Amino acid sequence: MDKKYSEYIQPKNIGGQAVIEGVMMRGKKMYALAVRTPDGEICVEKKNVDSVFSRAGIFKFPIFRGIAAFIESMIMGVKIIMRSAQLAGLEEKTEEEPSKFEKWLEDKCGDKFADYLIYFSVCLSLIFSVVVFFLLPVVIGSFFKSYLPGNWALGIVEGLARIAIFLLYIFLISRMNEIKRVFQYHGAEHKTINCFEHDEELIVENVKKHTRLHKRCGTSFLLIVMVISMVVFFFVHTDSLILRLISRILLVPFVAGISYEIIQWAGRSENKFVAIVSAPGLCLQKITTAEPDGSQIEAAIAAMKGVLEDEPE
Repeated sequence: MDKKYSEYIQPKNIGGQAVIEGVMMRGKKMYALAVRTPDGEICVEKKNVDSVFSRAGIFKFPIFRGIAAFIESMIMGVKIIMRSAQLAGLEEKTEEEPSKFEKWLEDKCGDKFADYLIYFSVCLSLIFSVVVFFLLPVVIGSFFKSYLPGNWALGIVEGLARIAIFLLYIFLISRMNEIKRVFQYHGAEHKTINCFEHDEELIVENVKKHTRLHKRCGTSFLLIVMVISMVVFFFVHTDSLILRLISRILLVPFVAGISYEIIQWAGRSENKFVAIVSAPGLCLQKITTAEPDGSQIEAAIAAMKGVLEDEPE
């Protein structure tokens, strides 16, 4: 590819995700998954993005498009991680004889078994996230209710508890050896996107010199979700613990939609206010990303080129 890469795709239109032994890069219509296989080669798979929500009119509007993007990214994320584990040979190492229940499910579901498994995994992830990051802080805050001057203070305590739980969660998973390697690929993904957005040739030497931080990172998005939820829930006043729990569940999609609009706006702007808004997320990325080696950068470059080749517009 002799032309400058910005001639193929406008900057800031490509996102990515670190996976097991590789990187996924996503354009508007398709994504490319590049994984280092057990024999040392890089396997690149390309697929079209099947965006179900984007076909519905309401999900084209602000806030609602963020809700759709959040749901679709979770489904795609689980699907891609499962596929990367297969390509990396991880499933071969841990393969066991299926249980009778698993065999029964496969017989009943047929070819749809893998899809149902993905949707089930997404549901479990959503339930875990809502319980830990949205409901648990409400319960923690209720213990301090009698010591606080009003519901406004209760909202602040709850918000601070939510942010503290999130930061603790990030810190704990960062200590896992398996996750540390994924964080290196996360750094490779960011460095490659930054290299592309600076209109430089996608080679390892150029990618290495770029920062591993990026304003549109999912880590920044999640931190913004924590902060926005604190603001939104501040205006929901009720003395009932049950009503507070229900309101948190119902408002999660709304919070995700607002956070999506903020992260997209931050990715398009370079003013000082955006720099201030983006700073906490960038600091947190120093934990969720790590400096990659050359082989990891090669995988990220392969994924990026896979997208650029199929989306010349």
